[in-house]
Amino acid sequence: MSRSGAVIVHNDADVLAEAVAARLLNRLADAQAHRGEASIVLTGGRIAAKVYQNILGSPIRTVVDWSKVDFWWGDERFLPSGDPERNETQAREAFLDHLPVDPARVHPMAASDEVATPEEAAERYAAELGPEVPAFDLLLLGIGEDGHVASLFPGNPALDVDGVAAVGVRHSPKPPPERVSLTMSAINAATAAWIIASGEGKAEAVDEALSKGDLPAGRVQAVGHTRWLIDKDAASHLKHLEF
Repeated sequence: MSRSGAVIVHNDADVLAEAVAARLLNRLADAQAHRGEASIVLTGGRIAAKVYQNILGSPIRTVVDWSKVDFWWGDERFLPSGDPERNETQAREAFLDHLPVDPARVHPMAASDEVATPEEAAERYAAELGPEVPAFDLLLLGIGEDGHVASLFPGNPALDVDGVAAVGVRHSPKPPPERVSLTMSAINAATAAWIIASGEGKAEAVDEALSKGDLPAGRVQAVGHTRWLIDKDAASHLKHLEF
């Protein structure tokens, strides 16, 4: 156990994606068994796309009533609707458009052809979330090679914004420079947060976040539990784990 949560290591990216998909389906099914509905915050990236594809292909995907799931996003690139670089577009193409979801329960962040600025998009998203951030049943996060999660980058002022659920991000070190993100306080309001990492390129950031906790990823502390679901390559710099 690290200061940032339990670490579970899988052999490779394919096994990781399959395992995360199975965990996710069970998590949402359990939430629905408890209160009749479920909520999830989606992320972007290559490993997330693999997870979504595994959900769609899973023989147990019907354990979830997809019409009673609220889908939110942890961050978004401030680009026009339908842009292939938007996390929303990726998720829709990978699985949302192929499941019987309720369109009213799909909550994308506003696109650049809908509002003028990322700040306006953030304000709109915060209003949709409501005065109290929901205790999401599950929040998915990737991690960047610099240790960022969502669009909260090391040294960017957005990382330390508090008191609101979403923030406009400018001067992102990764293109595009304008983004929208949940704040760290909103992320940590989740009942469960899972940080998913694959590949040796993430290994240094994973190690630093888990050992020191000063990177954005190391500051993720969901109210229920935080899990690091990673493959062996992403875990290759962790000296305190045996696998």
